[in-house]
Amino acid sequence: MTPEEYLEGQVLLIDKPLKWSSFQAVNKLKYLLINKVGLPKKFKIGHAGTLDPLATGLLLICTGKFTKRISELQGQAKEYTGTFYIGATTPSYDLETEIDQTFPTDHINEDLIHETVKQFLGEIDQKPPIFSAIKKDGVRLYEHARAGESIEIASRKTTIHEFEITRIALPEVDFRVVCSKGTYIRSLAYDFGKAMNSGSHLTVLRRTKIGDYDVKNAIDITLFEESFK
Repeated sequence: MTPEEYLEGQVLLIDKPLKWSSFQAVNKLKYLLINKVGLPKKFKIGHAGTLDPLATGLLLICTGKFTKRISELQGQAKEYTGTFYIGATTPSYDLETEIDQTFPTDHINEDLIHETVKQFLGEIDQKPPIFSAIKKDGVRLYEHARAGESIEIASRKTTIHEFEITRIALPEVDFRVVCSKGTYIRSLAYDFGKAMNSGSHLTVLRRTKIGDYDVKNAIDITLFEESFK
């Protein structure tokens, strides 16, 4: 692809690796496009929807004039797959922090799991995790969390369009979710465990779709880099 095509605007489908931040992925592509393609240092580039470092999957990176489409792309429905660990919680609702509480699971069976799914379909109230990048009083929530501060987080409306259990092998439960912008799958994991009078946290998360864009058509960053050699 020519520098002009990147500047006119492209949506690059990247399969983000585990432990990379979305910011790191954008920076890596920016470096490659400047040094391998010859784009000017101040060309526009950005991603349409953050993925946590512990998540993998589809990251849409827009270049040039297509950066104007970022808010439109962020607003599209997203599909995720992953795994809940039933019977324990962590402060971050995922594997970023250690287990802080364990809960009984003897009462949990397949019927209860499938019944509980129904509670989360449609519009729901959801509190973002304290370990998130949302700002309160000008400070990101995770900064409050890491400083050991307790803080009241307001719930927000979000929509779960589809919620399917794809494997049950307790304490693990695999799922597929299609949801609106602003949904925290970590919070869904926490709330799901609570709704079963137990606990739960997220151990695996992969974003598979954003609107009509599919991770099956995405490229690994390493392969993208190798394409310039």
